[in-house]
Amino acid sequence: MSSPHAPETPDSARHLQPSRVPGGSDAAPTEQSGHDAGLLVLRLAVGLTIAAHGSQKLFGWFSGGGIDGTAQFFESSGYPSAKTMAVVAGLTETLGGLGLVLGLLTPLAGAAVFGTMLNALAVKWGGGFFAPQGVEYELLLAAGAAALTLTGPGRLAADRVLPLPRPHRLTHGVGALVLGAVLAGVVVLTRS
Repeated sequence: MSSPHAPETPDSARHLQPSRVPGGSDAAPTEQSGHDAGLLVLRLAVGLTIAAHGSQKLFGWFSGGGIDGTAQFFESSGYPSAKTMAVVAGLTETLGGLGLVLGLLTPLAGAAVFGTMLNALAVKWGGGFFAPQGVEYELLLAAGAAALTLTGPGRLAADRVLPLPRPHRLTHGVGALVLGAVLAGVVVLTRS
């Protein structure tokens, strides 16, 4: 028996309605292509930005301080084992950023960037919102990484060829963000 609030659909018109496939998408192919292209643009922007930032720390590229200059910054910010922190931050940013670019292990790559940006926000908090002392840059990167972690990389990603559970689940993204936030919190708590 049909609902009294829903209009009857003639049998001849039922074949025109999109079918629902469990785990599938009702979106039209061009709609889905736009979604995937948008996620690719976001992955490239956030991933390349943070990977370049990490390479400043690791290699001194793009006028960065390298390991020694970054270690001095971490030491002045109150972190113990400043040189180790510089290496960990540089690797996390570089590898997390490249993971986002490729769409490779996206929930973990996004969580790595998210956690690193939470630490950066903790260090810069109190300097206002706008750059250069404010947190707008770090906040935007954290939000972009969180969005990608929650949505998944889209179909134009290396994750599509890996034997991972499909489709991307919100619970995977939420779990990854919680992991990133917890690890970031542990690191922030080491500051003096």
